[in-house]
Amino acid sequence: QVQLVESGGGLVQAGGSLRLSCTASGRTFSNYVVGWFRQAPGKEREFVAAISRSGVATYYADSLKGRFIISRENAKNTVYLQMNSLKPEDAAVYYCAAATGQPFNYYTHSHAEYYSDWGQGTQVAVSS
Repeated sequence: QVQLVESGGGLVQAGGSLRLSCTASGRTFSNYVVGWFRQAPGKEREFVAAISRSGVATYYADSLKGRFIISRENAKNTVYLQMNSLKPEDAAVYYCAAATGQPFNYYTHSHAEYYSDWGQGTQVAVSS
């Protein structure tokens, strides 16, 4: 079990950038794959990005590849999501989540059901 807290959300203009942070409590943070998911009003929760335990490998939703960057600093118990060239359709509540027990794999870690611990979410709004 790990406790996660997201921060960094807010209102930005289209084309702008925002960096979200996900900070974990606990001393076994490096045991966890961490993913970002988002949910807009009236829509299903969707996969955004995931990062391996060491931070060496990453996965992104195809539509976000090239605009969003996930990274982690295990010494700080923190995962980041750098969001660039934001579009109105990026507006959503963004959640980070932690998973353990499976090798890092896109087909596993792009699905919310494999994540055991979730943060409270942080709101991202994008104005035009």
